[in-house]
Amino acid sequence: MKTDLGRFKKAIFSIAGYLPEYKFAILFSLILTAGSSVLSIFGPLLLGNITNIIFEGIRGGGGIDFAAIGRGVLRLLGLYLIGTGFAYLQGWLMSGVSLRIAYRMRKAIAEKIGRLPFGYFDTQTHGDTLSRMTNDVDAASGTLSQSLTQLMSALTTFCGAFIMMFRISWPMALAAVLIVPLGFVFLRLSVRYSQKYFARQQAHLGKLNGHVEEMFSAHDIIKAFNGEEKSVRDFDTYNEDLRDTAWRVQFFFGLMMPAMTFIGNLGYVVIAVLGGWLALAGRITLGGIQAFIQYVRIFIQNMGQGAEITGSLQQTAAAAERIFAFLDAAEESPDPPEALIPADISGAVSFNRVCFGYTADRQVLRDFSADIQPGSRVAIVGPTGAGKTTLVKLLMRFYDVNGGAITLDGRDIRSFKRDDLRSLFGMVLQDTWLFKGTIRENIRYGKLSATDEEVAAAAKAAYADHFIRALPGGYDLVLDENGGNISQGQKQLLTIARAILADPKILILDEATSSVDTRTEVLIQKAMDDLMKGRTSFVIAHRLSTIRNADIIEVMENGAIVEQGNHDELINRKGVYAALYQSQFENAPAPVEPPFSRRP
Repeated sequence: MKTDLGRFKKAIFSIAGYLPEYKFAILFSLILTAGSSVLSIFGPLLLGNITNIIFEGIRGGGGIDFAAIGRGVLRLLGLYLIGTGFAYLQGWLMSGVSLRIAYRMRKAIAEKIGRLPFGYFDTQTHGDTLSRMTNDVDAASGTLSQSLTQLMSALTTFCGAFIMMFRISWPMALAAVLIVPLGFVFLRLSVRYSQKYFARQQAHLGKLNGHVEEMFSAHDIIKAFNGEEKSVRDFDTYNEDLRDTAWRVQFFFGLMMPAMTFIGNLGYVVIAVLGGWLALAGRITLGGIQAFIQYVRIFIQNMGQGAEITGSLQQTAAAAERIFAFLDAAEESPDPPEALIPADISGAVSFNRVCFGYTADRQVLRDFSADIQPGSRVAIVGPTGAGKTTLVKLLMRFYDVNGGAITLDGRDIRSFKRDDLRSLFGMVLQDTWLFKGTIRENIRYGKLSATDEEVAAAAKAAYADHFIRALPGGYDLVLDENGGNISQGQKQLLTIARAILADPKILILDEATSSVDTRTEVLIQKAMDDLMKGRTSFVIAHRLSTIRNADIIEVMENGAIVEQGNHDELINRKGVYAALYQSQFENAPAPVEPPFSRRP
């Protein structure tokens, strides 16, 4: 329990670190809140005076002084109008602060995403990360800004009512104050036992969002395998977990006000008895009793409001804990302070006894070594899980090696800035990625400064210009999310055009033609042949027909190179490559046209 309370305090202090930048707006808002609360404190006193005027007029028989009553009502109306104006201004100010805090938090999360290692996202769902940026940020920033003003209002009116009660009758005020310790004991116990449920609620909300995101992104796969029933069952499980936790949250949250009301009612009983006795003794007027009862109501209401604020702060703390856990996650190792600036890169790549594993017990590469000459066309083949794609991820520093080194032109790639290093590469992956935007914008992503003519030229080189112009809108057609309104093969052609536009020093093709028909594949291979001239190129392939004429074929198995050479050499060796090739082509005709022409 102490751990939960400690985490609550840490989370609140962490989010409070965002407030100093807005100290003047917050200070002015708090002053307005205090002013509004102070003005409201005088309301019961004025009402008590009006009651006394009416009572004395009736009891004395001299008539009621309506002029004095009118003046009192006008003062009361002015008091309430000014207080309402103050409350509006502070609400406007704090809304601005809340929105700015939310903006800064989301910006911090977005920037953090770019600094996190790829390994972090191997263990987190996209939906949970999105939930931190949306639900958690809204909960943390909104409730915090509201709670600040509510806390100031509650504190001011609580103290003001306390002073006024003593001013009217100190014996009755002492009787009312006796209920305060009970309220504070209840609040402390409530925070201690309920905070874990607030934290679980935010966590379950993140899991639910993760599952929903997964269902939508893989909707076609779920349909194809008739997985709707299982998907709905999983959703129901997550939804029930969230419902059960949210019920406990609401139970504790809803218990606060009734409990504080019950404690307040105990005070009313004592005050009613004591107030009647004092009135009979002539030690308090009728208007005084009326005012005192109103102050007691304010006093008890603010204790209840304090309970509600505590609940809001618990939700704030639970959301803030998830936000700052994300922001505090270990980042990629920083770039060297005196990083090399890539210039005149020839493209010589060496893997020197590289060892790597995604986890300590999952080694993918073991003592891997290879030397790639500038301008070489290197094919990497092997069974699934051999480590082919892992090589590419290491080369671009999506992950850093656990042992050994990878060098580019003799320089360790860790001596470059990541941005500079990745600017040397162009990638075409099996899994295409297109964003919501025009076709022109998606191709231009490879080179943001490219002109429309350069975009069209890249599309022509990738044999995509013809189908683009046949689409409604042509290059200005807006693609759905991930290009849902064009075919998979057309999406692949656009990603190839993007790589051509980037004009990289080193080219990486990971099953780049896997999603196109045979005729289009031949055209793409010709385009790739032109693109790869003079560039170091890595071709990862399962279909061995696409790499027959590569300069060198690296055959991987269990994280190491077991064979290397050109196609003819490896076939004659009758080893692993020959077995793989024969398994694919023993009953197939020879290819009509070799994919890549030999370099002169």
